[in-house]
Amino acid sequence: MSKYWSPIVSKLKPYVPGEQPRIANLVKLNTNECPYGPSEKVLDAIAAAASSDLRLYPDPLALKLRQAIAVRYGVTAEEVFVGNGSDEVLAHIFAGLLKHDAPLLYPDISYSFYSTYARLFEIDTVEIPLSDRFEIDLADYDRPCGAIILPNPNAPTGIALPLADIERLVASHPDQPVVIDEAYVDFGGQSAAELVSKYENLLVVQTFSKSRALAGLRVGFAIGQRPLIEALERVKDSFNSYPLGRPAQAGAIAAIEDEAWFEETRAKIIASRDRLTAELTARGFEVLRSSANFVFARHPGHSGETLMKALRERAVLVRHFAKPRISDFLRITIGTDAECARLIEALDEIL
Repeated sequence: MSKYWSPIVSKLKPYVPGEQPRIANLVKLNTNECPYGPSEKVLDAIAAAASSDLRLYPDPLALKLRQAIAVRYGVTAEEVFVGNGSDEVLAHIFAGLLKHDAPLLYPDISYSFYSTYARLFEIDTVEIPLSDRFEIDLADYDRPCGAIILPNPNAPTGIALPLADIERLVASHPDQPVVIDEAYVDFGGQSAAELVSKYENLLVVQTFSKSRALAGLRVGFAIGQRPLIEALERVKDSFNSYPLGRPAQAGAIAAIEDEAWFEETRAKIIASRDRLTAELTARGFEVLRSSANFVFARHPGHSGETLMKALRERAVLVRHFAKPRISDFLRITIGTDAECARLIEALDEIL
C-alpha cells in the first residue's frame, strides 16, 4: 500500500502467470507453449525485419498482417484487430465491449485473467458454474446479461463446445456482445470465425502463442464485424498506437502463411495428446476430454498439490490451481514425445 496509489490499485488481484524457472534439464509442461519451434520461414522473416530500420515506428495499422489473417479466415482486413498477444486484445475487449449496466457472464472455472480484467475495469460479473462433468452448460447462460465471454475450448479443462452450440448462444443474445476466446481451438475445436459474417454481436479471439509457436513474440487477434473492431481500435489508439513491432508483424505474417508447418505440427501435438491421455488413464488418472494442447487430469490416490511438488522435485513442471473443485487436478501441457515420456517416468516413481 502507498498513499500515492490510485484507489483501484489496492482492489486488484493481479493475474499470476505460469512459472518460468531456470532449472537444469527441465521438462516444462506448465504454460501450454508449443513443444516445437516456429517454422524456418518465420525465423527468416523475423531476422529480415530485425535487420531493417528499427529506428522507425512499425505500421500502427499492421495492415499486411491483418490482410494475411483475413485471407486465412475468409474475412476482410477491416474485420481483423491485432494486438500484443491475445491478453492485450482481451483487455481492450473488456474495456471497449464488455462493460454494461447488466453483468458480464463467464464460467467459474475458466481463464483466470477474466476476473482480473473485470476488477481492473470495474465490470459487474456473474460466474456461471460448470456442470458436475466440468462442462459449460449453455442453458445456464439463458438469463439477462450485458455480455458473455467463453473460452472454446475451455481452459483449464480443455473441453470444447460444438460450433452449433456456439451459434445457438450467439443467436439467442442478439443485443449483447458474445466473445469466443479460441486460444486452443486449433487442437481439436472448430472456430466460430466462419459465423462472423452472420452475427454482428460475435467476436472471435485467437493467438499465435500456441499452435503457431510464437509465445515469445506476443501476437493475438480478434475477428468481428466492423463496429466491434472499430471499438477495439478506439481503445487501442487511446492506449498504445504501436503495439506490434516490425519483427512481430513480419514473423506473424510468415506463420499464418506457412500452412504446411502448421498442419504438420498440430497433428504431432494431437497424436502426442492422445498417447499421453492413454498413458495417464492406464495409471489410474481421470483425464477430461481435451481439444487443447494440454490435458486436465487427477489421480484418486494423490492430491494435485502433492503430485505437482513431487514432479517439480524431478524437474518436471506442470500447472496446479489451488481453487475449489479443481485443486486435485493438474494441467499438463503436451510436450514432445520425449518430454511426455519423462513425465510418465517421474509419475511412475511417485505413484
